[in-house]
Amino acid sequence: MTALPPAAYLPHLRTLTRAFAEGLRTGEPGAPVPDCGGWTRADLGAHLGHVHRWAAEVVRTGEPRPQEFGNPPSADLPGWYAESASVLLDALAEADPEASCWHFGATARTKAFWFRRQVHETAVHLIDLTEAAELDPVIAADGVSEVFEAILPRIARRHAVPPLAAPITLRATDTGHSWTLVPGEPPALGEAEAVATVEAPARNLVLRLWKRTVAEPRITGDEAVATAFLRAPLTP
Repeated sequence: MTALPPAAYLPHLRTLTRAFAEGLRTGEPGAPVPDCGGWTRADLGAHLGHVHRWAAEVVRTGEPRPQEFGNPPSADLPGWYAESASVLLDALAEADPEASCWHFGATARTKAFWFRRQVHETAVHLIDLTEAAELDPVIAADGVSEVFEAILPRIARRHAVPPLAAPITLRATDTGHSWTLVPGEPPALGEAEAVATVEAPARNLVLRLWKRTVAEPRITGDEAVATAFLRAPLTP
């Protein structure tokens, strides 16, 4: 487990959202975002701002809310995005993390989910926007855990995840965290002797799980088993 206490995510979220807003200010709005399926930087900024506002409303009400992403932001996209991030941060700061709340993950239905999820949503999209952006290795490692604990079970409810042929271990070379996955429907964290080990910095591991373009990890053992798993649709 790498999850932080919910309130401990807020300083990270402030840092990430500020960096994202600054990235919007300094880049060309119409420039493409290679790992986001034809989106421009403006599309990405609008998407993340809408996600923040949607998540804030879910946190405030505790109930599922419609995703109304059709309303375009104002002409000042960086300013509108910064306001969106402020709306989210205020909602989280006022929330009781243990209060009941709808969410789409596979963890306890409390508001604590949204503190963690919005950090990792923002972290991955910050790298989409600004490839050279720094990412705290501890947060990156927690992002790997979140995929296996909360996101992969959700994906498995929507479509079949290709089976894992045998246990494998992912290891973050910079933080020392490791995750062993065992076969199941879907594969899950567990304890077993791994047939392969996948090693890379935590930042590269989490980006690889979210299907971003990163350097190939070091694989020892049964490379075919590990590669098949990494290529599977593990995230949205």
